[in-house]
Amino acid sequence: MTRRTEAMRPVYILLVEDSPTDVELTQEALLDARIANQMHVVSDGEEAMAFLRGEGQYAGRPRPDLVLLDLNLPRKDGREVLAEIKQDPALMAIPVIVLTTSGAEEDIAHSYAQRANAYIRKPVHFDDFIAAVRALEAFWLSVVTLPNARR
Repeated sequence: MTRRTEAMRPVYILLVEDSPTDVELTQEALLDARIANQMHVVSDGEEAMAFLRGEGQYAGRPRPDLVLLDLNLPRKDGREVLAEIKQDPALMAIPVIVLTTSGAEEDIAHSYAQRANAYIRKPVHFDDFIAAVRALEAFWLSVVTLPNARR
């Protein structure tokens, strides 16, 4: 299933991930996507919030249509980032997909309580990781109509 022609515009994704390997795998999985997308990457929670708010070096950057968020981040962890996003009226409509290694029931429950839109455990094996990111892309970028979060 593909998005309708009038909806075909670049999809801006913010990947909040501190593992260079996971960044590379995610980019590789989305590289061959049939849908135009542009990914920005930040490596910690403070950078994520600055990017989302268009502060400092991120002034003028487009607001993302979708956030892929790791929970275990330096400086400000993903749990705090998720809470801030979903409590900020200017940001709360942006879908946040938790993409993390944690399978802890408390992390899953807490993420959904903080209004995460989905929770995906990063598979350990390369092929499974690629399949998970492609499935995420197929649903969130092909099936779902995302809000126009542009400023």
